[in-house]
Amino acid sequence: MNPVFDAAMQRLCKWRRVFAMWQLGRSVPFNSPVFEAVVDHREATMLLRAEHSALTNLLVKKGLFTQEEFEGQLAIECEHLCRAYERQFPGFKADNTGLVMTMPDAAKTLGDFPP
Repeated sequence: MNPVFDAAMQRLCKWRRVFAMWQLGRSVPFNSPVFEAVVDHREATMLLRAEHSALTNLLVKKGLFTQEEFEGQLAIECEHLCRAYERQFPGFKADNTGLVMTMPDAAKTLGDFPP
């Protein structure tokens, strides 16, 4: 393994506990399974973000697609995902100002969430 690559990945992942503390606050003990689950998720998210950025930049530099084409397709994918979330969480919809809840569907959806 390339030592520069390994060091960069290890350095990035050091942030995982800061993000977990930011997400959970100080009410969850640092050695709890809940805290460790959030740490693991944050690490995966950070690595995926770095990998995605690296891959996208390489593909643009190699001329496989342009930045504009990528952004256009990404906008389409964001819309698809928003529609999927609307189906998963009836009564909720995202718009340019925030999250919009439509009652009574949103109330039922919230009632289905775990306590």
